[in-house]
Order: sequence, then C-alpha cells, then structure tokens
Amino acid sequence: MTRERTAHLVHDGGSRYLATTGTGRRVVYGDSTEANELSPVEMIVVSLAGCSAMDVLSIASKKRQAIERYEVHVRGLQRDAYPQILTEVTVTHDVWGPGLAEAAIRRAIELSATKYCPVNAMVSAGATEVHHRYRIHDTAKGSESGGLVLTTGPYQRPDILPG
Repeated sequence: MTRERTAHLVHDGGSRYLATTGTGRRVVYGDSTEANELSPVEMIVVSLAGCSAMDVLSIASKKRQAIERYEVHVRGLQRDAYPQILTEVTVTHDVWGPGLAEAAIRRAIELSATKYCPVNAMVSAGATEVHHRYRIHDTAKGSESGGLVLTTGPYQRPDILPG
C-alpha cells in the first residue's frame, strides 16, 4: 500500500512562502526568525526530532519504561558549498525517570533509527551521517548514563537497512 502526501506552496512576497499540506496543516517558510518563519533545512532537522521522538516514546512505553520527562536535541552541520546539504546530524534523546532500563531505551532508539522513522531513513539514504545518542537521567538514584547507540548513513538505502 502506498500513502500519498501532498503540499501546496504559495509565494507570499520576498522570501516568504506559505505551505499547506494535504491534511490542511500550514507552515510558513522564509528567512525571518522574528516572523516565526522556518527554513526548509530547519524543517528537516525538526522533522527528524519529531519522527524519532514519536517512535522512541511509543516503544519505550511498550517496554514499560516510566518516563517522567523526555527531550530530543538535534544538531545538524550544513556545509557552505552548494548544494548546502546537512553533512552530519546528531540526535540526542534525553530521558528522565526512576530506574529506566538502559537496554530498553537504547533498543527503542535503535528501532526508530533502523526500522520505523521514515525521516531518518530518507536522510540516511543521502550524503548525511546521523549519530543517534542518548542520556538517561535516573531520577531515583540521581545518576546519569549515556552514549552512542548507532550511526546511520551516509548512503544507506531504507530497503537494505538492518531491522
């Protein structure tokens, strides 16, 4: 089965563009941070964070992890030369809770990165290297652990990713 995704973009003057998705959601693209406009590359970074977060939180909850707080931080390096692609991205999952199982959190991140997150699959299929990291904050013990889970890309086609 194939799902169609559509968008309609209208130039709104200067470097401002109004986009509407097939589901009726609206996004404003442009150069003005004061007007809350986003660049297309910023949207990729935000989309990677959102896609991964939705997967990881869902998988972790199925593994009965009592997550009290959850944040995703994404840092992308964009080259100056054209095309100005993201060459490297680091996605860090910060997870807080009492007695969280490190193996369960790592596995949730791994499954998102290699199987479930279509944004990561698309980014990793190109020239971008994506590092998937985590930090666990054990609220019962007051301790912290973390590290690298795995790296995806560059040029890893989604149909041949391990999973």
